[in-house]
Amino acid sequence: MTADDPYRDPDLVALYDLDNPGGPDHEWYRALAEDVGAIRIVDLGCGTGLLTRSLARPGREVTGIDPSETMLDFARHQNGADAVHWILGDASQLPTDGSVDLVISTGNAMMHVTRDELPAVVATVAAGLRPGGVFAFETRNPAYREWDAWTPDRTRTVRETPIGRLEEWIEVTADRDGIVVFDAHNMLPDGTDRVYTTVLTVHTAEEITAALEAAGFDVQITGGWEGEPVDMSSRLLVVEAVRSATAE
Repeated sequence: MTADDPYRDPDLVALYDLDNPGGPDHEWYRALAEDVGAIRIVDLGCGTGLLTRSLARPGREVTGIDPSETMLDFARHQNGADAVHWILGDASQLPTDGSVDLVISTGNAMMHVTRDELPAVVATVAAGLRPGGVFAFETRNPAYREWDAWTPDRTRTVRETPIGRLEEWIEVTADRDGIVVFDAHNMLPDGTDRVYTTVLTVHTAEEITAALEAAGFDVQITGGWEGEPVDMSSRLLVVEAVRSATAE
């Protein structure tokens, strides 16, 4: 994951949970934690920690890792934050003692992992998990091409926020070889346009499966939170990978 902090604006980070509330995705991850019987959970790319905090309870050890200092600072000041161990960093901060029951990476955070980085990140996750432990994440389906709709005309909104009237839009500036780059514009009442550039890697199901299997995982990929099969209309690839009991 990049060490840069694209979410370095505290004003905009404070709006993140309003724009990205919990839904079927959070329900799915919480249910998975129950199914796994997870005691040690790591949320890799935890952001503001909305889901992370909801996983914490007595008898569980929950860790949130994120490369954005601004996001983590916000997370640390929310209700329930004291029940979570927060770490600034990336996958290299994962434990490597094979003691973790569940590693999750939500909000399409794995799209911030480049194609070259993916095998090493997956291997690091495997080293942290116990045999039978689970690595779960979702990523956008390349076949669906959601970013084709990220045009100024189709994404422009105007709303009242705690920082005043905010005009927002997205513009894709590059789309080539599985890399999508977009600018998120945030026009403030004084006319200042805070522009933040994000670079995403669009991983195919085949690339994900190959990297996970090479690291000793058994892999299942579905097309949604209800276990739908993957097809052209699937917006997401939902990945559940179990570390093989025979993996070294």
